[in-house]
Amino acid sequence: MSFVKIDGGVTAARGFSAAGCAAGLKKNGAADMAMIFTNTPCETAGTFTTNRVKAAPVVWDRGIVTSGAKAQAVIVNAGIANACTGEQGMAYCRETAEEAARVLGIDPGAVLVASTGVIGRQLPMDKILGGIGVLAQSLGEELSDGERAAKAIMTTDTVKKEAAVRISFADGKEAVIGGCCKGSGMIHPNMCTMLSFITTDACICKEMLQRALSAAVPETFNMVSVDGDTSTNDTCLVLANGLAGNAKIVSDGPDYEAFRAGLLAVCTSLARQMARDGEGATALFEMKVFHARTKEDARILARSVVSSSLTKAAIYGHDANWGRILCAMGYSGAEFTPEKVDLFFKSAAGEIQILENGVDTGYSEELATKILSESEILCTADLKEGEAEAEAWGCDLTHKYVDINADYRS
Repeated sequence: MSFVKIDGGVTAARGFSAAGCAAGLKKNGAADMAMIFTNTPCETAGTFTTNRVKAAPVVWDRGIVTSGAKAQAVIVNAGIANACTGEQGMAYCRETAEEAARVLGIDPGAVLVASTGVIGRQLPMDKILGGIGVLAQSLGEELSDGERAAKAIMTTDTVKKEAAVRISFADGKEAVIGGCCKGSGMIHPNMCTMLSFITTDACICKEMLQRALSAAVPETFNMVSVDGDTSTNDTCLVLANGLAGNAKIVSDGPDYEAFRAGLLAVCTSLARQMARDGEGATALFEMKVFHARTKEDARILARSVVSSSLTKAAIYGHDANWGRILCAMGYSGAEFTPEKVDLFFKSAAGEIQILENGVDTGYSEELATKILSESEILCTADLKEGEAEAEAWGCDLTHKYVDINADYRS
């Protein structure tokens, strides 16, 4: 393996600092703004929501990423999404970038912005601008500083979400990839409300950085579903400052593969953490599809199952209702033969086969319920039709999900 998992998030890589603060955007007074910064201009890659309704920060960041400009800072606010805010929303992005540039001594075009929270409300720019000043003064490179930033971008999240790996290159140099994300509800990314920020000190050209991210997203963030809703603000950004000093990655080869594997590992960890922290969730529900005809079929089938409200409700009820799983596979649009399917449930409590060649195995309901009562549950489907496979992550659907979203604005 070309990487090892390490502690940390956005400050794990050399040269990156971060901060979080309470600017007064959240009613409960919790931290609600974060900053990520590096003195070294970074190659930047990004993926963004495909929702036709795009928040102003998505438009702002996509413009910077596609222009080829190098970035040095990310300013994030929680509580208000700056979506459906008209021309004023874009003006807020510009004003935010200009203030951050002023206090950090960089170009406004090197400042990325992101927002998450309630749609349709205008940003209180006096609080945003004041928060930027506080953040700039409290920047730090410790892992705890990255943790503060990860906590500050949370909305209905119950826990922070961070991941980091150390990768090794052919020339003996090592680099770190670290990231944080937020996401608990309105999670059904297709761009890739989720936000993810990843930093690395690896030296890599923009084209290969974007290629690695574009390859990782369909396997990770796009394979998560909490509630089937694709946000207006979905954003994933990667910044690479090159301070690891490795030979610059400009083409395919062992170094690119090492970087790609490390980035995939970070994104996978963050995706799983989002699914586990789904609004009201009591269990992480993972679906793996094996021996599908094509990779695309495997992805479609796995995602269809974790997106099924009926299946998610059955997981909450610890009910091995395999008919709901097979039904979700059947309406997914992917090609498979139901009469060949084997289904299994697995958790810390054991493993059980519930379907063989499309027919009930006569399994023990008592054992199945015990297995489904754990906090992490895996369902595997063997299609026996090819060599392709994929996995998706979701969570159970509980009464608390309705409570959270019924009261979200009030």
